[in-house]
Amino acid sequence: MKHWLSILLVLSACSLPRMAISQTKGKTAVSGIPASATADPNYKIGIADVLAINVWKEPDVSRTLPVRPDGFITLPLIGDIRAAGRTPDELRDALAVALRKYIDGPQVTVIVTDVRSQRFNVLGQVGKPGTYPLTEGTGVLDAIALSGGLREFAKKNKIYILRIENGRRKRIPYNYKAVLSGKSSSHELVLQSGDTVVVP
Repeated sequence: MKHWLSILLVLSACSLPRMAISQTKGKTAVSGIPASATADPNYKIGIADVLAINVWKEPDVSRTLPVRPDGFITLPLIGDIRAAGRTPDELRDALAVALRKYIDGPQVTVIVTDVRSQRFNVLGQVGKPGTYPLTEGTGVLDAIALSGGLREFAKKNKIYILRIENGRRKRIPYNYKAVLSGKSSSHELVLQSGDTVVVP
């Protein structure tokens, strides 16, 4: 009985969602891995990302809120503070400094609960065309899988990616069959935020 109970506890722990966490407690910082955002500890918070900000023992200051189009968030006591362009750690530290004027030794936690600034699009002959959250290392094959796979009459040899570089739209051809076959001369293309995968 104890053996089965141990197994269930391990499985339950493994199934818990992971989030981007930045926490201050004295001089200790803890960084988690965001499932909905990115495993990159240098992830930069973007406009429309949803942040859960908790100040220990200060529920009136704690908030869950999106980053505004101007890149700022608003918290009680502090007012407006810039979030976009900062990592969770950097925002945590800035909040802690600002709160020291009102709270003795504030302990702040910043969690990116929903990444809405990093997105890519899939259009054309796939099961579920649409916009999807971009996570670190997502390639074109991942995008096609997330969007329900290729439809029966998809033109596999004419897939391409639209990308904005230096204000100009760039068309990048994608050799689906070569990448899928694992040929050494072909490499998977990692997507960037704002990319559009087009499947004719």
